[in-house]
Amino acid sequence: MIHTKTGSGRRILTFPAVQPCESISIVTLLDSLIQLAGDILTFKSKHFSTNKQSFRDTLRRIRNLVLVFEEIRIRVGNFRRYFHNSAAVSSLKEIHVSFQKLKFLFEDCTRDGARLCMMMNSDQVSDHLRVLTRSISTSLSAFPVASVDLPSEVNELIDLVVWQTRKYGVQLETDDKRAMSSVNRILALFANKVVPDPDEINRILDHVGIRKWGDCVKEINFIGEEIAAERLDEKKKKSNVQVELLSSLMGFICYCRCVILRRIERDDDDHHNNDGIMKDQDLIRGLKVEDLLCPISLEIMADPVVIETGHTYDRSSITKWFGSGNITCPKTGKILASTELVDNVSVRQVIRKHCKTNGITLAGISRRRRTQDDVAPESLASKGAGKLIAKFLTSELINGSEEMIYRAVREIRVQTKTSSFNRSCLVKAGAVTPLLKLLSSGDSRIQENAMAGILNLSKHVTGKSKIAGEGLKIIVEILNEGAKTETRLYSASSLFYLSSVEDYSRSIGENPDAISGLMNIVKGEDYGDSAKRNGLLAVMGLLMQSDNHWRVLAAGAVPILLDLLRSEEISGELTADCLATLAKLAEYPDGTIGVIRRGGLKLAVKILSSSEDSPAAVKQHCVALILNLCLNGGRDVVGVLVKNTLVMGSLYTVLSNGECGGSKKASALIRMIHEFQERKTGSVEPNLQRGRFVHAW
Repeated sequence: MIHTKTGSGRRILTFPAVQPCESISIVTLLDSLIQLAGDILTFKSKHFSTNKQSFRDTLRRIRNLVLVFEEIRIRVGNFRRYFHNSAAVSSLKEIHVSFQKLKFLFEDCTRDGARLCMMMNSDQVSDHLRVLTRSISTSLSAFPVASVDLPSEVNELIDLVVWQTRKYGVQLETDDKRAMSSVNRILALFANKVVPDPDEINRILDHVGIRKWGDCVKEINFIGEEIAAERLDEKKKKSNVQVELLSSLMGFICYCRCVILRRIERDDDDHHNNDGIMKDQDLIRGLKVEDLLCPISLEIMADPVVIETGHTYDRSSITKWFGSGNITCPKTGKILASTELVDNVSVRQVIRKHCKTNGITLAGISRRRRTQDDVAPESLASKGAGKLIAKFLTSELINGSEEMIYRAVREIRVQTKTSSFNRSCLVKAGAVTPLLKLLSSGDSRIQENAMAGILNLSKHVTGKSKIAGEGLKIIVEILNEGAKTETRLYSASSLFYLSSVEDYSRSIGENPDAISGLMNIVKGEDYGDSAKRNGLLAVMGLLMQSDNHWRVLAAGAVPILLDLLRSEEISGELTADCLATLAKLAEYPDGTIGVIRRGGLKLAVKILSSSEDSPAAVKQHCVALILNLCLNGGRDVVGVLVKNTLVMGSLYTVLSNGECGGSKKASALIRMIHEFQERKTGSVEPNLQRGRFVHAW
């Protein structure tokens, strides 16, 4: 059988056909033609988004050709000699190539997600269909019918197909012209911020076969991929005409999803409820989905990148973190020598596979690309549509029934997750205040989605300001009393984003229930490791403000973290986060005292000296903790390290691995230990604190 390319990874309206080889047997060629024709005929039951009548006519002709090929296949044994005739073989080969291309065209015009784009390319589709059908007709005309002993009815079928193709050419259909004109008219209204006629939009959607909220999601994902592909096309970089059209169509279909097809199906709701905070039971072939979440946004990473410390973040989240004036690693608090970002290709591939397997929609998985997710739309129509959507959703929050409000907050959650432009529109439309009020809703669905929306809006500069000014108190209440675990975690993440501003961080710390609420998540038995890590991330964000240091200590952070480290079921990632937080607390003398008095030094040495299989981050943060304990604890702490024969070997291991930052700290500890030992012989006076006595062991 002839192997042809599948549609996987193929751009629409491209036809990568494979030419049959020169030595192919006529039996194989006929079998492949019959199979290809059968594949094309399976599209009969599908909805065509454009050129409906022309495709139906083409299917009838393909069905007639199947009868012809089957008859030739049956008789091939009786007149095999005729098929050494180059004209006969060449004719069938040309038909085979045309069938391959025709199959691709049928796939494109029935493809879920590409319906709107294909309809707007109706003229190109009709051109391609006309060329392909005429190519088949020409090849049939060249077939030596007179030299083959075929029944008269088969010969008549061949003549009929050739005659029909020549007489009835494929033309752009009236319904497609009307639909294209309607779309262009609506895009013009969007550009002028005028609300279009919903009945006209519904007629367009019926024509192309977009009937559900989930259909719109597929269209949005497809258009996003097309925009990215156009931007990556070197030949088209100087021309943004196609990108502008695609951006306009993105605005159109987003408006349809938010305003016209507002009923969210249960399956769609479930899919999108799983795209943010990881649930512990979610696995993909043994892989923890929490490993695919950005530690900042708590969402599956669209564009994973690695920073200097070796930790992976979503590009948009870490870029905003740096853009806010932070030059530290969000997870470790380490000051970075460089803010260079490196693509994490392996993680990106795993994320793509996971999302495809689980039906999760991610607008914007890409290779270091700008997409509709992180830039303003590139057309006036799309910008206008975004502003109309924001006004509509905000109005629904204020004036809608309970079910309308739920749909609105659910849509805001999706809108704010996928686009900074949408966040800006919603903030300007006044959505923050009603969202904050809805956090008090008795409906757990509304509360969860409103909190998720607030989380996403807290990534916007103006949104952050409005949320901090109006909603800190209610967000902290949700942190402690939210109806769902996910809702409480969204609250914790919101506090992390707000804490990037010094004044807001101080205000959060001054709320007596904020830090204690975060520590309740860290120590809670009902929370998985991912949730605990999210809580610690927010605590680390607050520790960037020095005024919060004593508050975190007062909330019992040290004993809670040490108890976690002593747990046998703790993951390597959570171990690293606990050690990083303790290291941050130990930067101050009162933190050092708290850690040492509760056995933290002994535990840290044990972890450092444990199996070499421990993650590098664990070793690195362990060294940072011990170094801070030595700096603030003085000779007694260093003396304890000297007595442990395993410490030096572990430090040299960290030093030899060369992890950025970790090796420098290991080197400093080694130097301290050497100086302490030399002091005992009287050769060196160490530069260590003397006035503080700490019982180190």
